[in-house]
Amino acid sequence: MSLQQLYLTLLIGGLVLLASIVGTRVASRVGFPSLLFFLLVGVVLGEDALGLQFDDVELARNVGTAALALILIEGGLTTRFTDIRKVLAPAVALATVGVVISAVVTACLTHLLLGADWQLALLLGAIVSSTDAAAVFSVLRVLPLPRRVAGLLEAESGFNDAPGVILVLMFSVVPFEFEPQGAVVDLVAELFGGAAGGVAVGYLGAFALRRIALPASGLYPIATFGLGLVAFAAAGEAHASGFIAAYLSAVVLANSGLPHRSATRSFAEGVGWLAQIGLFVLLGLLVNPSDLADDVIPAIVVGTVLLLVARPLSVVTSLVWFRIPWREQIFLSWAGLRGAVPIVLATFPVVAGVAGSYRLLNIVFLLVVVFTLVQGPSLRPVAQRLGLISREATREIQVEAAPLDMLDAELLTMTVQAPSRLHNVTILELRLPDPAVITLIIRDGHTFVPTPDTRIETGDELLIVTTSKTRAAAESRLRAVSRRGKLAYWFDEYGEVE
Repeated sequence: MSLQQLYLTLLIGGLVLLASIVGTRVASRVGFPSLLFFLLVGVVLGEDALGLQFDDVELARNVGTAALALILIEGGLTTRFTDIRKVLAPAVALATVGVVISAVVTACLTHLLLGADWQLALLLGAIVSSTDAAAVFSVLRVLPLPRRVAGLLEAESGFNDAPGVILVLMFSVVPFEFEPQGAVVDLVAELFGGAAGGVAVGYLGAFALRRIALPASGLYPIATFGLGLVAFAAAGEAHASGFIAAYLSAVVLANSGLPHRSATRSFAEGVGWLAQIGLFVLLGLLVNPSDLADDVIPAIVVGTVLLLVARPLSVVTSLVWFRIPWREQIFLSWAGLRGAVPIVLATFPVVAGVAGSYRLLNIVFLLVVVFTLVQGPSLRPVAQRLGLISREATREIQVEAAPLDMLDAELLTMTVQAPSRLHNVTILELRLPDPAVITLIIRDGHTFVPTPDTRIETGDELLIVTTSKTRAAAESRLRAVSRRGKLAYWFDEYGEVE
């Protein structure tokens, strides 16, 4: 490649990146899922539109695998262990038992309804069985779900890529031979090996970073992210699950009290977005729209089976031993978003030389596009209809501020809705637990610092600073007063999550 070609490549890449970022803002305002916008950018750049030819499936698989590792590390670094601690067991059940059930049910119905041979049917079931970490993490940032539901979705999406990858690799063998007993042993060994390696790298990395004074604060986020990559690559080299190692190492690092937490999370989110944009644009380039017409009906059939049969059955079966309310189970069934992961996994059998696997890639691409359009915009209305989004919900704001790190503080925002009894309550009467405090109120487009006598009004947006230890108590007090007024405790209302 000449220097001029390098300049041209970087210019095109930079323009695509900037267009994708701007498009993400526009897409979010009109309710269009950003991942589909990135795919659309790739399709427009591709052979059927602007003429950029890309058909290197092996390169797409390798780049996609690396990008998924970056996305999982980002997800782990932005995960609070307190949010997922109580749901680890059901999350692991969904990520293992649920993935297997979803894969088997989808494969059986695909074989019966579409007449696909068993290898392709099992591959298709395995490819679409796991939820997509990038899609789930992006949804959780804007949807104020209860912590238990959000934590369960978050942990499941972080864990279930590994079983999905292992199943796809098992079914991609040519000639096809499948031994259930050996498959179960391999699955368990790879998962436990990856989990152990990830936790070990996380704890050792945290131990080292707390004792090494780096010359610049900007090196801490890079070192933390580098440890996640080490966990991923080391586990893969040891024939264990690199995906689960990457996620767990990042979770351990993020919750070890390391310095510059906000900077690390901001850096991780930036890298995660960059990986998503690059991955989706690349996958969009890989697919030619002119080849998709014959696979629209099969994609809709498989997606319908997955959404209405396989996913709900896997959720109900996996959570049968856990006390998860039926409303939350319905939402978990509907919120099983698919995105980049299935498309990347669909490249594995193509590289392995499985007959008919190119058609699988087209089916999976169409399935992701169609059902992301169906599921993505409907998540908020479904959650509201099920009563999972409360009017008293607070939302965390990520800010780059060293003082918040030093105090282990968090910044929350809450909008006072019309039925709320926070209306006309003074700041003093609210009596938030010390040291939680309302630092700013935004009212009718104007911003001011409240005094103890300031009365809260409907439509106000409250900015609340609290510590990690008092956050739960502050949120409970806000919910209690919102439901029963300033004398909520007299009515035995303590703001428990419903």
